[in-house]
Amino acid sequence: MKRDLLTLTDLSAEEIQRLIDRAIDLKVRRQRGILDRPLMGKTVGLLFDKASTRTRVSFEAAAIRLGGGSIFISARDTQLARNEPIADTARVLGGYLDALVIRTYAQQTVADYARYAAVPVVNALTDDYHPTQILADLMTVVEVKGDFKGLRLAWVGDGNNMANSWLNAAAILGLELALACPEGYRPRADLLEKAMTAPGAKVTLTTDPKEAVAGADAVNTDVWASMGHEGQEAARAEAFAGFTVDSALLSAASPEAVVLHCLPAHRGEEISAEVLEGPRSVVWRQAENKMHMAAAILEWLVK
Repeated sequence: MKRDLLTLTDLSAEEIQRLIDRAIDLKVRRQRGILDRPLMGKTVGLLFDKASTRTRVSFEAAAIRLGGGSIFISARDTQLARNEPIADTARVLGGYLDALVIRTYAQQTVADYARYAAVPVVNALTDDYHPTQILADLMTVVEVKGDFKGLRLAWVGDGNNMANSWLNAAAILGLELALACPEGYRPRADLLEKAMTAPGAKVTLTTDPKEAVAGADAVNTDVWASMGHEGQEAARAEAFAGFTVDSALLSAASPEAVVLHCLPAHRGEEISAEVLEGPRSVVWRQAENKMHMAAAILEWLVK
């Protein structure tokens, strides 16, 4: 039976741990010159409605490095742009490909592809969730901290798809997660409630970034205006005043705290250039790890 990765809730805690361990293993093996080819003869399709740098290249590179091939498909260049039903496109692509990686707007879109495609479907970002990014972020935390258990993780900024996915991770893994979001920019209420009541999890939400960052072992942020929020930059800049992850804010965290950002970064807005380029930033490692995690995901899903 095929598996899909539409949200982190499609995974158990044990499966998340296995993916992290395997991604780290694949990374080490690659550094040692060991070439793994589990995708030999397989083809991965990337169907994207939204612009992408890291997610697109990481999945394409992962497929190729595992011995497979990849095909990038811009949705606007397909018959979808002429109102072909998703069900029709999904069934056809499912006959051509061995996996389908989708980056789009509505979560329902990836759910529809998963329903009709005979091959695994991976959510490479929707307006609601970004599960593959969170897996790469957890991998990065494990690399630099040894584990994610027992750590205090902080999220500072918009209650967007990243914040939603961190809430999913907290609920599944029993994480301590402190979020700071301005009024009007909170994450989804249902996900927040579920995470706050999940066994072993300790989740808090505040409008004070210093409160969220206090004692944190890892501080995570993202742009204030994600794709689809064009035209809201001025209003969001006003609402997010005081939410910049800079040296002053970071001083409230643990002295050994690291900083993550899924990129692209707007220096001087959600993060200062000093912090982004500073010794506590693991952002560039985090970006590279997207490829290794993509490889682990594809190896797991493509049989």
